[in-house]
Amino acid sequence: LDAYSPADPSMPPNPLAHLSLRDRSEMQLQSEADRRSLPGTWTRSSPEHTTILRGGVRRCLQQQCEQTVRIVHAKVAQKSYGNEKRFFCPPPCVYLSGPGWRVKPGGGSQAQFPPHQAGEMGPTVCGYMGLDSASGSAAETQKLNFEQQPDSREFGCAKTLYISDADKRKHFRLVLRLVLRGGRELGTFHSRLIKVISKPSQKKQSLKNTDLCISSGSKVSLFNRLRSQTVSTRYLSVEDGAFVASARQWAAFTLHLADGHSSQGDFLPREGYVRYGSLVQLVCTLTGITLPPMIIRKVAKQCALLDVDEPISQLHKCAFQFPGSPPGEGGTYLCLATEKVVQFQASPCPKEANRALLNDSSCWTIIGTESVEFSFSTSLACTLEPVTPVPLISTLELSGGGDVATLELHGENFHAGLKVWFGDVEAETMYRYGEPAVPGVRGPGALRRALLP
Repeated sequence: LDAYSPADPSMPPNPLAHLSLRDRSEMQLQSEADRRSLPGTWTRSSPEHTTILRGGVRRCLQQQCEQTVRIVHAKVAQKSYGNEKRFFCPPPCVYLSGPGWRVKPGGGSQAQFPPHQAGEMGPTVCGYMGLDSASGSAAETQKLNFEQQPDSREFGCAKTLYISDADKRKHFRLVLRLVLRGGRELGTFHSRLIKVISKPSQKKQSLKNTDLCISSGSKVSLFNRLRSQTVSTRYLSVEDGAFVASARQWAAFTLHLADGHSSQGDFLPREGYVRYGSLVQLVCTLTGITLPPMIIRKVAKQCALLDVDEPISQLHKCAFQFPGSPPGEGGTYLCLATEKVVQFQASPCPKEANRALLNDSSCWTIIGTESVEFSFSTSLACTLEPVTPVPLISTLELSGGGDVATLELHGENFHAGLKVWFGDVEAETMYRYGEPAVPGVRGPGALRRALLP
C-alpha cells in the first residue's frame, strides 16, 4: 500500500551541548580539597584538563562522533505458564546509529574501524539482552547479532525472550549489555518499564482503569498472526516509502484520534482514549509517512463489530476500515497479502447486520510500544570504564540573565562527577544532591553555568 501523505522526517539537531565525565587523569590533577567538593557548590575542571579536553571536544563536534543506542519494545508482555514460552511480540529491537560507531574509542577522528565487508571482522559491537532479574547467564540472555541496514543503522532483535509464571513481578525492564570488539565493556542499558499481563482482557474496558487503554498520540505496533502460528507473524512496517507486512522488522506508529469536526481530506487530531468506531490515523514514527484515515473496529470470531464503541485495550484484535463504503456493504479493510499491504473487501454478515465478515489477513493485534534512546561518544574517552549510566535530560529551565543566567537540567543518572559543556566551552556546574538531577551555567557575556539539582 503506497503512502498516503509522506512527510520528511525532521533532521536531528546538531550537538550543541553535552555532558562529560571526569576521568582519573583529572582526579589526579585535583587537590584533596577539590576532591571533597560537596553537592551544592559550583565546580569546574582544572585549567590543565579543560585545555586537553577542549581540543578533543572541537574535533568531536566537527567530525560528528556521536553514538546512539535506541531500544524499542512493547509496553506489555504476556506471561508464560508451565512449559510454554510466549515470546515477546513484537520482539524487543536495538538500533545503533551515528558515525561514532566507526571511530575507535579514544582514537580520535582518524582512528576508524574498517567498513563491513564479507570475510572481515564484522560488527564493532555485540549485544546481550535479558530481563533485569536475570543473573546474566547464557541461558537467561539472548545474544544480538547486529546487521547493517540500508540507512547505515545497525539492527539487532531479541526474538526468544519471555517471562515465566515463576516470576511474580508486575513490571520489569529489559537489560541490554553492549561489548566492543576486543572485549571492552561499553555499558548496560535499560528499557522502559514493561507491564506483565496474564492474557488480553476480554471484558469490556472501562476508563476507570486506564492501564491497558490506548490514548491518542501514543505509539503502537500492529501485527498479524495467521492461525495463531508464531512463524506466520507479520508486522506492519515501512520500507522504501511504502507500507509492507514484514516478517523480520516492526515499526512503531503514532495513533492519532480524529477531531469530531474533521472533514474529508482534513484530519485534525485530538486528545483522549481511543474507542472502537473512531476515525484514526497511523503515522510512522521513523519516516513520518501516514496511512489514510481509517475507522478502527473490534474483531471477534473473524468479524468486524460495527456497533462497538468501548475503549481499545492492549493486545486486542482489531480491523481498520476505510471510510466511505455504502450502507449495507461489508466495507474495505486494511489487509496483508504476503509482504504487501492491500485492501480487502469484506462481506456483510447474513445473520447480523452490525457485523462484517473478514479474512485472517485483515485482523490485526494492537499493542502499545515504548522506546528509550541513549546518546554519547567514546572517542574522547581516556579510561576503559563503561559509559553507562548515560545521563538522560528530560527538561531544561532557564533562570536569570546576563552574567548570572543559570540553566537547570532535570533528568536521570546525574551525579557530582558530571560536567556540562556548551560547544567547546565548559560550564560551571553545580550538582544538588537529593533533588531531581539538574546542571546550571553562568559567565560574562554568555550562559556559562549549569545546575544539576
